[in-house]
Amino acid sequence: MRFREGARLDTSGVQDRRGRRGGGRSGGRAGGRGLAVGGGGLGVVGLLVVVLFQVLGGGGGDTAGLASTLGGLSGGQTADNSELAANCRTGADANASVECALVADIESIQDHWGATLGPDYRPADTVFFAGSVQTGCGGATSGSGPFYCPADEQVYIDLSFFDDLQTRFGAAGGAFVNAYVLAHEYGHHVQHLLGTNRLVTPGETGPASGTVRLELQADCYAGTWANRAESVPDDSGAPLIADITDDDIDRALDTAGRIGDDFIQTELGGGTVDQDAFTHGSSEQRRQWFSTGYATGDPAQCDTFGTDDVG
Repeated sequence: MRFREGARLDTSGVQDRRGRRGGGRSGGRAGGRGLAVGGGGLGVVGLLVVVLFQVLGGGGGDTAGLASTLGGLSGGQTADNSELAANCRTGADANASVECALVADIESIQDHWGATLGPDYRPADTVFFAGSVQTGCGGATSGSGPFYCPADEQVYIDLSFFDDLQTRFGAAGGAFVNAYVLAHEYGHHVQHLLGTNRLVTPGETGPASGTVRLELQADCYAGTWANRAESVPDDSGAPLIADITDDDIDRALDTAGRIGDDFIQTELGGGTVDQDAFTHGSSEQRRQWFSTGYATGDPAQCDTFGTDDVG
């Protein structure tokens, strides 16, 4: 995956709450956190987050009041984008730095959905944090993995997660895999905007459950972005992403397979597959629905709620 060298990056879609200075052109942090199986955003977040996602995102109620009750939007943490803005100026910076590549990914993903949904799309910031964070859905830690909070309409990620994908899950990793992770979370934001999450019964699990369908649709939405990423224009009118290769797609499919419920249960859990406990879908389902989005580029083909067979 390569970005257009001369592209100008916009860091306004990121809130950097890591609180570290002098990191320069660093990538993710190495992290040794515990694995919480069965969660919300991508397949490895804690149960607390998935419950909050389903309740806050599915009910369409007073999310502002709930956010205040659960700890507010920032919990005293402040964002400082000064270092990020200084280091991440061009596509060349994105080609050289993990965090600058993420800035570019976020810009491209949001431009894609802005063009697709038009005025129905509201931008959502991505919060970079380290260790722990306060959100509109309450507190979370690095062990929560990447997740989307509908109460404050923001994506949250500790960049050490990308190290964990390779060291804990054995994923090949790479720049496009990181982009797939973010595109999946923004798929949840799209579902929130469209009201799709109201179709899910909180706490429902199983291979054909609404919870699984929601996650598979987010994978499919990520695939639609990947299909169009090389043509999504930035503010200059030229595509921000210059090249996505077959190897990039293979790496994303490899990752999708390693964050399926069955893989996690057998390789990182007790060794036994319990389909009744599925919350994100099997490895095959996740590969299938990302592939559907990537092959068609059409969000209408991602209607996991309109089919009896989700794979």
